[in-house]
Amino acid sequence: MKVVRSLKSAKKRHKDCQVIRRHGKVYVICKSNPRMKARQK
Repeated sequence: MKVVRSLKSAKKRHKDCQVIRRHGKVYVICKSNPRMKARQK
């Protein structure tokens, strides 16, 4: 999982990526390609 500044750029990497908020942190999850996961710092 990458820690990125801008999740907008992380969302554009793959078409199935979704931005989700959990416990006050913002995550990008991707079911079809799990390597695209990211978390905002």
